[in-house]
Amino acid sequence: MSHEKKSTVSRRNFLDLTVKGTALIAGFPTIVPASVFGKNAPSNRINVAAIGTGRISRTHDMPGVWRYDNALIMAVCDLDSKRAEDAKKLVNGYYAKKSGKDYDGVRVYTDYRELLLNKDVDAVIVSTPDHWHAPIVVDAVRAKKDVYMQKPASLTISEGRMMADAVKQTGQIVQVGSQQRSSEQFRYAAELVRNGRIGDLKMVYVGLPGDPSGNEEPQMPVPKNLNYDMWLGTTPEVYYTEKRVHPQADYDRPGWLRCEQFGAGMITGWGAHHIDCAHWAMNTEHTGPIEIWGKADFPKSGLWDVHGIFRTEALYGNGVHMVVSNEIPNGIRFEGTKGWIFVSRGDGSVTASDPIAKQNAAKKLDASDPKIMTSVIGPSEVHLTVSKEHHGNWLESIASRKEPIAPVEIGHRSCTACLLHHAAMKLNRKLYWDPKKEQFKNDPEANKLLTRPQRAEYAIKAVASAK
Repeated sequence: MSHEKKSTVSRRNFLDLTVKGTALIAGFPTIVPASVFGKNAPSNRINVAAIGTGRISRTHDMPGVWRYDNALIMAVCDLDSKRAEDAKKLVNGYYAKKSGKDYDGVRVYTDYRELLLNKDVDAVIVSTPDHWHAPIVVDAVRAKKDVYMQKPASLTISEGRMMADAVKQTGQIVQVGSQQRSSEQFRYAAELVRNGRIGDLKMVYVGLPGDPSGNEEPQMPVPKNLNYDMWLGTTPEVYYTEKRVHPQADYDRPGWLRCEQFGAGMITGWGAHHIDCAHWAMNTEHTGPIEIWGKADFPKSGLWDVHGIFRTEALYGNGVHMVVSNEIPNGIRFEGTKGWIFVSRGDGSVTASDPIAKQNAAKKLDASDPKIMTSVIGPSEVHLTVSKEHHGNWLESIASRKEPIAPVEIGHRSCTACLLHHAAMKLNRKLYWDPKKEQFKNDPEANKLLTRPQRAEYAIKAVASAK
């Protein structure tokens, strides 16, 4: 298999370099138009770098940050050098338009480890494929960078725990991209449920989109602009074909989303959003289900092998029963002893290529009794954190050093629940989970699913090794 030459910075020596400071890479321009910063002086500005500059970064994460005057995107990084250069042009173009002057203040990297050595960088946005989320976040917080990371939190439950522990150990601010928490209807729905507007909560129905299978795809030459070996990261070596990675001609939805090697499919892709918000309403953000069962159809051939049609269920320690399926309307329905509440994005999407079935789009907020939706949450009742915009909430947390609305421990627990549903799909039997030990009970076969083998060059090092 043909690969690009590996970077001279390895995960093996990366930590020593960040701790000892022996490889400072300067990259911030010395002259930047004051109009770029708005009313915020450079000394108060948060210097941000984007790691992974594909579809979600270009349309959601970088615009979500550059809109704020107290932040400046000063660097971009992508293993595909063409995409990295495109991102540089995009960001420079935005700041040039904003300032009304020529602007060339964005540095380009093709290896995130070199970027993290730049001490001018205060924070990073991680918008990579799922299998790279946890490794990069661990390295970033150990390099003393704050992080905004795309969901789901991790490829495996074990990686997620290592990541959450690393964040706790370093004290860095990490916001998980569960941006539905910053949507008014999801917060209000959670407050209504928590404050008993539908009585005692009994059932939660989570509807997710689906993903089609695909054909077999031929082996192709690795593009010269792509470091494919590093793109594979911790996962096994497999031949390159474009639909396994991302399009070379545009920024349409990438094929890796439908490959189990790099993620679990929609159960984590959208499940990380809806199950997270369900946990918010259920007050189970720091625990998880205790029983999980269900089934799913998996493709019998073809490159894309994530789950198809599925229905999985879970029971929580508080007695709430959850059903998750792609055959029910996209959103979350809470059923209690006195009524029900349904919440969704409506027909909204983050990117134009999000697989939302318009015909299944429902109201953003609905209830069994219209009076529920006009209910006022009283001063002595449960009031959840208010965030008007998810990236802005992250920047506020960086400045205040207070926990953001979607902290990594909660994101890890949400992702864990998704992966438990995935485990039930794979094993097709009831599983029993211990949320405190984060292990299946008396089930060695199921516990094998908590981890995956990692290629040594890209493996996450134990938290204890961090200085």
